[in-house]
Amino acid sequence: MHKKPVLRSFADRLRQIALFEVGGLLLITPPFTWASGVPLSESIGLLAVLALMASLWNGAYNTAFDWSEGRLTGRTADIRPLPLRILHAVGFEGGLLIMTLPVIVWWTKMGWLEALIADIGLAIAYTVYALLFNLAYDRYFPIREK
Repeated sequence: MHKKPVLRSFADRLRQIALFEVGGLLLITPPFTWASGVPLSESIGLLAVLALMASLWNGAYNTAFDWSEGRLTGRTADIRPLPLRILHAVGFEGGLLIMTLPVIVWWTKMGWLEALIADIGLAIAYTVYALLFNLAYDRYFPIREK
């Protein structure tokens, strides 16, 4: 068994979540509006609600994943190898997809299949974004041993 894993501080985790969600809204709202046909004002509201859901999921998922990885490997998240980064990003987006699909159906009045396609498009875009964002974040804000 490895020693207790070193995790990001609460303040660092909040900064990570805030930067991720603001960046995601700025990058993904315009193409979502264009591809879905949902008006910009509705898209902004919907994506802001989804961002709030994602923020809560982000904190819980990343803390649990980082803790588990640290317990199993003794490694901190900022030196995570690429295959595990991909698994991390896909797991995050898969869980989020399950939570957000009903919200998209309700908000947009899309059918379930159309909303699923829109949600999968968002999940793919955010998975790529999450992978690149977290690579950059870990480089600029490495985890410090206490």
